[in-house]
Amino acid sequence: MYTTFHLNSAQDVNSDLLDAIKAAYKSKPITIIIEEEEVLSQEMKIILDDRLQEDESTYITPKQSVEMLKKNYGI
Repeated sequence: MYTTFHLNSAQDVNSDLLDAIKAAYKSKPITIIIEEEEVLSQEMKIILDDRLQEDESTYITPKQSVEMLKKNYGI
């Protein structure tokens, strides 16, 4: 069984949530994974907005992009 709980903050973890997990899984073994959600900074948003305004005629293909990375960085 796989269940995902989305919380706005770690402060939202409370006894009700733990009781729900205990009720759903009873004595079965479980694994709890904590994943911090990535949030875009204002700087990242500005960069992405700038990229959206670029002239599409200057775009390169994914293959061209990979070739440039190989050439420049030896990837």
